[in-house]
Order: sequence, then C-alpha cells, then structure tokens
Amino acid sequence: MAKKISFNVVFASDEDNSFPASELNNHGPTVHGWRSSESSSLNTHDIILRFHQPAKIYRIQLLAHQYLIPEKVELWLHYSPKSMPSTPSSQYFDFLGFVALADNSNTNYKSRELQSVTVTPRRGTHLKLRLIGAQCNELNQTGQISLLAVNILGEDLDVGNGNGDDQQQLNSSSTSDAAPLDTATGELALASICDDLLFSMYVEESIVHYIRELEMRKTQAVNAERFEYARKLKLCMTALRTAGERLGRYSLAKRQAVQQEDFTTAKLRKEQMEMYRSTVLKQLQVQQLLETQGIESCNDQSCEIYAGGKPSLPPAPSLQDVAHALADAALSPKSQSQQDDKSSTDGSLGQTSNDSVITTTTAATPLVPTASFSTHVANAGGWRKSHDELPQSPRLPSRHSSPMSSRQGSLRRRNKSVPRNSYEDYEERAIPTLRHSNTNEFLRECQGNALLEADPNRGRSRLNDRERRQAALPILVFGNELVEQFYSRQFQDREDGLMRLRNFLKEQELMESTETNSNEHAASPNKVARSAALLLHRAVRDAVYSVFNQATETVRVMFLEYVPGRVSPSEVARCVDRLLPELLAKSGDPSARLHTLAQHTILSIAACPEVAEQHLVAPALSRSVGSGTHQRLAMSRLQMLEQLVNTQGISTDKHSGLTCRALSECGCSGIHHPAEPVRKVAERIILIVYKMNPRLVRKQLPPDDDITRRNLLYRQLFTEFDKLDLERKQELMEETNKYVVAVGHSSSDATTSHMDKASTSSDASRLMKSKSGHGPGLASSNGYNSCNGKQQYNEQLKRSMLSASNSRKGSASNSESTEDNTPKIHCPFCDWSCSGNDASQLDRHYWKTCPFLTKCPQCSQVLEVAALNYHLTTECDAKDSYVVCTRCTESVHKQLYELHQMEDYCRELKTGAARCPLCHDDVHLPQDGGWKLHLLSTGGCPGNTRKKNSKKPN
Repeated sequence: MAKKISFNVVFASDEDNSFPASELNNHGPTVHGWRSSESSSLNTHDIILRFHQPAKIYRIQLLAHQYLIPEKVELWLHYSPKSMPSTPSSQYFDFLGFVALADNSNTNYKSRELQSVTVTPRRGTHLKLRLIGAQCNELNQTGQISLLAVNILGEDLDVGNGNGDDQQQLNSSSTSDAAPLDTATGELALASICDDLLFSMYVEESIVHYIRELEMRKTQAVNAERFEYARKLKLCMTALRTAGERLGRYSLAKRQAVQQEDFTTAKLRKEQMEMYRSTVLKQLQVQQLLETQGIESCNDQSCEIYAGGKPSLPPAPSLQDVAHALADAALSPKSQSQQDDKSSTDGSLGQTSNDSVITTTTAATPLVPTASFSTHVANAGGWRKSHDELPQSPRLPSRHSSPMSSRQGSLRRRNKSVPRNSYEDYEERAIPTLRHSNTNEFLRECQGNALLEADPNRGRSRLNDRERRQAALPILVFGNELVEQFYSRQFQDREDGLMRLRNFLKEQELMESTETNSNEHAASPNKVARSAALLLHRAVRDAVYSVFNQATETVRVMFLEYVPGRVSPSEVARCVDRLLPELLAKSGDPSARLHTLAQHTILSIAACPEVAEQHLVAPALSRSVGSGTHQRLAMSRLQMLEQLVNTQGISTDKHSGLTCRALSECGCSGIHHPAEPVRKVAERIILIVYKMNPRLVRKQLPPDDDITRRNLLYRQLFTEFDKLDLERKQELMEETNKYVVAVGHSSSDATTSHMDKASTSSDASRLMKSKSGHGPGLASSNGYNSCNGKQQYNEQLKRSMLSASNSRKGSASNSESTEDNTPKIHCPFCDWSCSGNDASQLDRHYWKTCPFLTKCPQCSQVLEVAALNYHLTTECDAKDSYVVCTRCTESVHKQLYELHQMEDYCRELKTGAARCPLCHDDVHLPQDGGWKLHLLSTGGCPGNTRKKNSKKPN
C-alpha cells in the first residue's frame, strides 16, 4: 500500500529568505511553503527533492498558493542507486508530465488549489519540480510564485549495498506495475489516512500521531476479530480528526501571536491547546483504546459515548475561559503548584491527569464552540481548500513578511472596513470582552480586580478611526460620550444612549437654549435631526429587542414632537430615506413583537405633517408586491397601506402613492401572492378603491365572465363587487324617489293649469314621430337580439317612451279639464314650464334647451337621448353607415368601428342597465327613473351640453 515518501529539498534555483524551500520538507498547519524571490527575473524555477531512500512513485500532490500561482508545474523523475554517486549536474531526469493550475479568479483568490496527479509507477530517488510562468492578478504585481506543500505517495524500495547486478536488476524490472487500489472506492490504497496531504496540512501533529497509533490498533483488532473494538477505534479516529483540525487552527493563531510579539496571547493559545487536547483525549477514552497496559476487556463491550455513532466532542474553551482558569490557578497556592507541575511537562502524548485542575475549571464555565475548519471543494481534477483555512490572508498589507520577523501589535484589526478574509481575522479574532477589559494587566496583576470593577466605563469600547469619521456630526452635536454609548457592545449602554437622545429631543426650549448657550448646543435643528437619524439608523438594526424598542420610541418622538415646525422639508426627506428602509425590513421579521412595533413606527412617521405633505411613506408602501416577496413583509406592507388609506383617504395627487391607480395596481399584484393572508389584505384594498372608481378596478382585472369566475379568487372578488353595485343601486333608487317626490310637489300646480289643446297635441305628435319604429316588430331588427343585454335594453326603452307619452297625455287631459285664468305651457320631459299660451316657446325649448332631448348628428332631428342609438341604426337617413357595437350596444359609424373598440368606454353592458350615447356611462334602472336622474340631476350627464343652458323660470 502507498505511503508518504520522506524527502529533503537539495536544490532551489532561487527563494525568498523569509520563505525558504526547506519549508517543503514538513507538513502542518503552520507551514509557509516556498516562495520565489521578489526581485527574481527568472521565468522558470527548479526545485529538486531527494528521497531518503529509493522508492516507487504512485502519486504526487501539489498544494498551490491562493494568489501566487504558477502557470504550470512540470514533473521530472531521476533514479540513481546508492552505489552510484549523484550530483545535480550529473543527474538525468525523465519527464513525467505537467500540471496546469487555474488562475483562481473565480474564488476571488481566497482558496488554494490541491492537485493530485497519479503517475505510472516509476522508481526514483530524485524529483524535480519546474515551475513555469506566473498568473498575474491584482494581488501579485511582482510576478512571484509560491508552492505551499508537496507530497509524494509510493513504496520504499529495499536496496542493500548494491553492486552492478543489483542495479541491472532494478533497471530491468518492469516499471509498469499497477498501483495498489482500494477495492471499495477504486482510488489509490493508502497505508494510513495521515499520509494524504489534505489530512496532514490541517491536523495538529500530536493528533496525527494518535491517529496513526489507533490505525495500527484497528488493523490488529480486525485480524483478531475484535469488531466492537475496531468500530470504536474507527469512530475515535473520525472524532480526533475534527479535534485535530481545531487544534491546528489554535496552533496557527499561536504562531501569529508570536510573530507579533504578543506573548500573552501566545501563552493563552498554548494553554487553550493543552486544555482542549486533554479534554478531548479524556472524553474519547484514547488511552484506554490504545491498550498500553495490555488487552482490556471493556473495549470489546459497548459503552455510552460510542453507542450512538460518531461521539460528540467537548466544547472548545475560549480565551476568556483560559484567562479565568489561569487567574484562579494563580490565586490558589495549591493550584499554582499544580500549574507549575503542568508547565514543566513538554506536552507529551501521555499527558492525561496532570491537567485536572484546569480541565475542571474549564468545564464549569460556558464555552464558545467554533466552526469546522476543513471544507473541500472539488475543482480542476483536484481539491480546493476553503478560504477560512488559509494560514495568511492575501489582503494583509505585509504578505511578504518573514514568519520569523518581529511585528508589534495585537490581534485587533485596525481597519474594520476591510472584510475579514483569513482565519486569523475572522474565526479566531480576539474576543471583545478580552480585548477591551485590559486582559494583559489582569493576567499579570490578578489583584487589580477591584480597580477594574470600579471603572464605570470598563465594558464600553472606544471609537476607532473609522467609527469616529462615520459619527463626526453626531459627536459634534451630542458629544463623544453619548455617541460612544450607541457604539458600545453593552446593550445597557445603548439603551441609556437612546434614552438620553430622546430626552434631548423632548426639550421644549431647544431653540432658546441654542441661542443663549451656543457653546452647549451650537447646532441648528436640521443638524440635530440629521445627527439623530445617523444614530437611530444604527439603533433600529440592533438585534436586542429592548434596544430596538427604545430606538422606535425615539424615532416617534423625533418625528411627532421635534420635527414639526423646526426641521426643513428637505432634511425631513433625508431622515425618512435613511430610516424607512431599515424599518420596512424589520416589519418583515417573523417575530410578532418586532414587526408590529416596526409597523406602528412607520405609521407614526407617516402621521407627521411634514412627512405627509411630501408623500414620503405611502409611495414606498404602494409598490407592487411580487410573488417572491416574503409573506410577512408583503403582509406588513399591505396592512400599513390599508391603514394609511383609512386614515388619510384616497388622494388625487399622482405623487402621493394613494391614488386609485396606484392602490389598484398594488392590490391586483397582492391578490396573486401565494400566501392567503396577503391576498385577503389585497382584496380589502381593492374593495376600498372599487367604491371610489369601479371602472378603473375592473380595467385592472380580467373580464367578468364565466371563464374568469371559475377561479375561486376572482369569483369571491366579483361577488363582492356585485354586492357593492347592489348597494349603489339601492342608494340611486332612494335618491331617485326623493327627487321624484320633490319634483311632484313643485309641479303640482303646473299639471293642473290650462294649456292649449291643439298646440299640445301637435307637439306630442311631432315628438312621437321619432319613436314610430318602436313597435314589437322593429325591436329585434338590425342584430339587436345577438348583442349582450340588447333585448332588455329595447324593452326598457319602450317602457321609458310609453311612460313619457302617458305623462304627456295625462298633462294634456289635465289641461283640458282644468279651467285657469293663467294658462301655462309645460314640458312633459324636464318639467319646464312658462306662462302664456305661445306654442313657439315650447318649440324653442325642445330645439335648444331641453336636456332630455338631443339632435341627431346625421339628420338633425330632435329626439330623446335614450332613443338616439336606436334611431341611428333603424330610422335615420344614414342608418346604412351605422352598426351596433357587439360589446357596448352603442351605434357606431362603420369607418370608426375599430377605433371605437379600442376606447376605454367600450365595455360590456351591465345587466339591467342602458348606455348613454353622450357620455358613454351606464344608466342604472332606466325604466324606473334612471334616465331622468342621469340627465336632470345636478351632477348629471357630463356629455350633455344642454344641461348648462337649461333654465327653469319662476
């Protein structure tokens, strides 16, 4: 089986003094690898590796740098028996092939590429790596290349004090022997998983030694048929690998602390590694599984820790736990002596019980678990390591620094705007409670606890340069102390800061104090509002509910008490633009108390007069709701929009966001949302708009027919529309009855007056001429029966004409039977009347002013408005040029028919209604006074020009 072939680097064409080629001799988490010289002008770099003894090579593994990447790596192999001396100049290398490396731009230079190349089995003693070219990128401006690790897998050859016959035997033997393969996976069979480069580069060395011992025990257990013991060993090795990767990260952090000469952190890291290693070994019962004292029968029996599959690892101790453990040990003489005994040891593999004091202390404190360290991504025939596993960030300013160079500082990042892109800066960053609580002094002077506790600002962090630049204006207005409370990591400080800011905004005499004491509050209301918005923008994003509650209360105080009458409209708009997106995001939070509080705050902002005048909130709420919008967010937006419509009403300003069109579009988009609660709120908004403008709402929806009503959503919506239409009809009937009663009382005297019988009969005959085609035989002519609702329309038209004629006959008979000294002329249509018996006055009234009549646009005949459509298609001289619209039943000229159907008013005629030819609106209940109400009321037909000219004399 293949195993790792040991080697030493014997030659390198050039190297960086800080990253020598000898780094390739070892594998581990803290290895830097080889790097070419920064000032080198060579395009090809050679590295020669000499094996400790001749070997047969099966596989070569190369781990490239994340951004110092060569274009390709050529592999050359040389074999020389020990009996023959060899020097680099006399060696002859056979070309095996080359490996092309990716430019790594798709990972933003945050991952490292591992290439595993399987070669034909060849014997050799030297391997030459020829690195050609350099991948140019923004992080590699000097053309350097690097190689982090090289691993060679194969089998050692036992060659004694050879002679010529031995050499001839080796050279003549076949070099095409097949590599040993694993029968289960088909991959190269390894003697140990520790030989793989993917394993050895990220697992701590002591854990690697334990795993090798356990692998040997597992082989022996299988041979002895101790299968329960073998199962435990397998599970233990899996858990140890995870723990070893974590210890590798700790070792990496310790090395970085040493480079920065932060020896306190290095000591904490060392103790952290020892505490975690001893806890893991004890919990996994590693010493018992190794059976150093002989075979133990308990290993062949099931135990609790290995009963449920992979055993669980203990939580990792944090640096804070380590610091507390060291402090407790320093304060206790007994613990101090045990600590001295522990520090005198060399961290050997047999250490188990000497750390009982520290282990017990650590277990008693809450520990912070860390994430897994190794994540593998397949790429280009190899494996890439996750960026979090990199030992050094590509964006660190001193990426060419030596691992032995001294650099002062701590683990705290100086520029927090730069993203954390390495393990040291992200996964193992300094804990804030340690970083800001004088940890180093606490470890060296354990007796200073009283002084630290006496400091009231001990837990409050100071502003760094970036935060100070960001909060420059709030610091100028409110002072540095209040702003530090907003940036503090203690939520109590943030709450106190919000309360202080709220009290500041509540001051009633702020302007007077600004004028009298300019040194204390030398800021205008606009600057105060802008500064408060900057701080509240940070506070409303807080994850702590109590802080968010205080922040929303301060926002309401700011807009309802401070802003009105003080802050300019432009500054109010700027504050709303800063705060509203964060509050809208909070309104979609799954927690009920969070999104309810956010909704209440947004509605409070909308109630501010300055905000309502500029329409700053409603347009953000009335945007269309997509089907992919989260249910909670969409529902909150629609609920707030409904509340705004109920409180502020529907507006006619197109920029308000509360127009009928904006609300109908928002509601129509909401009814298609997959969540039912969102659809219900959207339906309520549509119904509110429908009461104001039913025509616009129906235009946004599909046509109301049987196919559309098959959809349950539209069926329910149209049912609600029908209910609203019925209510509107009832209101119209009530208004009509009131109008008829009022007209009846006012015209009671006029109906009993004496009129000229001859003139009245002649007028009636002249007007009835236009209705001569209303017989039963003509009612269905010219295709009226084929239209939607046309038969009902004709019947209603007949009834209206008969009622008009009856009213004229009744008025004529009354005028005959009544004997009055002052005769009056009365219009049977509009109740117009005048004194005298001049028939020409009534003719002039019919011809020019009667709103119930109109002229035919073709033949200029005077006829009723209700009969105009029928006249144009059946009686008019130009009836051959007119057709009946199949959709709206209006009479349309043939040349304008296509344009007519494209108009908005060409729509289906409702059941029981008639269509006005002047304004194209529906006339409800035409047989029950609908025409009279439509034509004679104050807000009657907008297309009737006679309405304005009609006058009723006293």
